[in-house]
Amino acid sequence: MSEQQERAADAPEHGTGRLYGVGLGPGDPSLMTVRAVEVITGADVVAYHSAQHGRSIARAIAERHLRPDHIEERLVYPVTTESTDHPGGYRGAMEDFYAEAAARLAAHLDAGRTVAVLAEGDPLFYGSYMHMHKRLADRYPTEVIPGVTSVSAAAARTGSPLVEAEEVLTILPGTLPEEELAARLAGTDSAAVLKLGRTFPTVRRALERSGRLAEARYVERATMGAERTAALADVDPDSVPYFSMALVPSRIGAQRPDPAAGEARRAAEPATSDEPTTSDGLATSDGLAAGDEPVAGGEVVVVGLGPAGPMWLTPEARGALAAADDLVGYTTYLDRVPVRPGQRRHASDNKVEAVRAEFALDLARRGRRVAVVSSGDPGVFAMATAVLEAASVAPYREVPVRVLPGMTAAHAAAARAGAPLGHDYAVISLSDRLKPWEVIAERLHAAAAADLVLALYNPGSRSRVWQVGKARELLLEHRAPDTPVVLGRDVGGPEESVRIVRLADLDPEQVDMRTILLVGSSQTRAVRRGDGTEVVWTPRRYPPQ
Repeated sequence: MSEQQERAADAPEHGTGRLYGVGLGPGDPSLMTVRAVEVITGADVVAYHSAQHGRSIARAIAERHLRPDHIEERLVYPVTTESTDHPGGYRGAMEDFYAEAAARLAAHLDAGRTVAVLAEGDPLFYGSYMHMHKRLADRYPTEVIPGVTSVSAAAARTGSPLVEAEEVLTILPGTLPEEELAARLAGTDSAAVLKLGRTFPTVRRALERSGRLAEARYVERATMGAERTAALADVDPDSVPYFSMALVPSRIGAQRPDPAAGEARRAAEPATSDEPTTSDGLATSDGLAAGDEPVAGGEVVVVGLGPAGPMWLTPEARGALAAADDLVGYTTYLDRVPVRPGQRRHASDNKVEAVRAEFALDLARRGRRVAVVSSGDPGVFAMATAVLEAASVAPYREVPVRVLPGMTAAHAAAARAGAPLGHDYAVISLSDRLKPWEVIAERLHAAAAADLVLALYNPGSRSRVWQVGKARELLLEHRAPDTPVVLGRDVGGPEESVRIVRLADLDPEQVDMRTILLVGSSQTRAVRRGDGTEVVWTPRRYPPQ
């Protein structure tokens, strides 16, 4: 038994003691709160964690406030890496350690002593104190003293705002898998990645994959004597300690200036009628002639928004929308994207895809990062084709174009209904605005004769009211009257409706442009389950012919 433990055992009992989790801040002792100092100086027992070398950063921060008669409890980690011969492995070794440490503190509390557990930063922010808290707070009076976090300190030392307005800050441990890090970094506005050290190469790759490496800052031992800050891309991986982090600061303060000057700063927008401004007019008003070289750094990203709101948006798409200087799209779809300070929005009518594509490419030629938004997946009856068609000819051949996928309306409706697309299926648009009805009818006949499940897009509108009825007649030549048909309307939206009807009962009056039809094959089944719900599914196994 140590001298401190002997003193603890000999101390008189005076009722249940009080437990404090004391946040010390990021390292500079002057950043401790007044309350933290009060608790430490008034405590009977001061506990702190340390590695096996015995040195404790927490104790060093609080050292000037320790009294000679303080009982000090040094909680020494049995391992600091996952290499151990403990029969329960690393987790087993740590569980045993936390249980033993909590028992030592409980002995003091049972003896009526006040126990202050020191924690760098904030006690409940990735701190070791929380393991004591979970084991003791339900048994003893407890108070947690918050502290300045390492994230706040790092942002202060770089002088970079973390988040502004409606931006979202994401805190990530560097120990996450690279794919998970990349996805979360792509989908957030600002981020802090902690626990670097040996994870630094993985974190750096994730930042690069998510397109955030150029923004990222590196901060080591913020507010301490050995503090270091740098652009993360310039940091030597072999020089990175555990007490460091990557910061991806606010995008609002980092918005790039418009490379064009004068009148070009006026965002020329596509018209909102069926007679849009011409693409030549847009190019001229954007200040770049057809023969001019494009400004470096510009690109067009065609982003799939999915069928409805933000729940259907991929992290990759979310990141591209946040990084864009300009957003271009049909008004209804553009309204789904949150407004961000510094971004310009260019809304237009739904029937001007070609003009919208050229306008976006013109902006990119001026060095702008442009996101063209599209409902569902941009490559399925949507804007990707229009953009790539325009980008395949002069003067847009040199403009970088990327297409980011999104959840399709067919897949969203199918998931709501069950699994009607569980076997081979065909996707056909019933709109005859861009192709003659004769072609549509021929394709319906062919797909139905092949016994494919059908996903029918654009079935009807105010100006197209007869196609659904005609399609039903054609399909009934090949399908039984009781073939299940899924009508998915506004899937994921506030007016979502998913119904299952027989093909013979399909009513064109109940179908509009916000509806998608999924017509089953000869093998598709509609089954009512025990809870009363009806599901539709198509077997993966097809019977031999």
